[in-house]
Amino acid sequence: MASLTQIFDVTDKVAVVTGAASGLGFGMAEALGENGARVVMVDVNADRLGDAAATLQSRQCRVEPIVLDIGDAARVRPTIDDVVRRYGRLDVMFANAGVSAGPGFAAPEGQIENVAFDAWERTMRVNLTGTFATVQAAAAHMKQQREGSIVVTASIAAVKTSPLPAYAYHAAKAAVAQLVRLAALELGPHNVRVNGIAPGPFVTNIANGRMRDPEAAKKFVATVPLGRLAEVDEIKGLALLLASPASSYMTGALIPIDGGTAVM
Repeated sequence: MASLTQIFDVTDKVAVVTGAASGLGFGMAEALGENGARVVMVDVNADRLGDAAATLQSRQCRVEPIVLDIGDAARVRPTIDDVVRRYGRLDVMFANAGVSAGPGFAAPEGQIENVAFDAWERTMRVNLTGTFATVQAAAAHMKQQREGSIVVTASIAAVKTSPLPAYAYHAAKAAVAQLVRLAALELGPHNVRVNGIAPGPFVTNIANGRMRDPEAAKKFVATVPLGRLAEVDEIKGLALLLASPASSYMTGALIPIDGGTAVM
């Protein structure tokens, strides 16, 4: 019988994490890198990505930075194909990159009659189409390998409405949750697992670091039974679980990590 050390082992697994320069993506990359995985860190922000990769490399983590905007969907698959060509396989994909769509209807500019279509379309292009392109690129290789784990960052906004996140954010993340379920159904017979995570309010750089603003933070904290925002380190345990053999019988799940927000 495998030990706990063995079932959580990700040593030498090849993993890609999108949106890895900061926030949840950095936490995911850090969790995998510090536990022996080979991690390709993908992000649109070249400067921030370089700094993030250097930080992990200084801790002897095997990480490689690649600059990519997943909103440019046509570039996603060639980029992942090149990773597989160089590393020989792809074991884990964290389709994490995403953007905020601005405030929800609690603010006048977020009310339905004021929603700008350019913001709506950008959010859909990155959070939905870019995520789909990432899952698609990973699935193409994992099907052939007959093995792999795809982890998609949705949001608690996928399952619970709130006046705080924007219309476009709610809609895109709800669609992503359904994408997880459908991909899990198709890829299960190929021994490829697809799961989603549904974070509540974390302190990250999304929305220009809105969660670091005391007034904004106070509004989100009021929705959380635990009475606080989450720190990035709190994503690491779930990331390691879903990347490792410990989750070998999990697929099609949307796992909340939200301080109880979903039950409010």
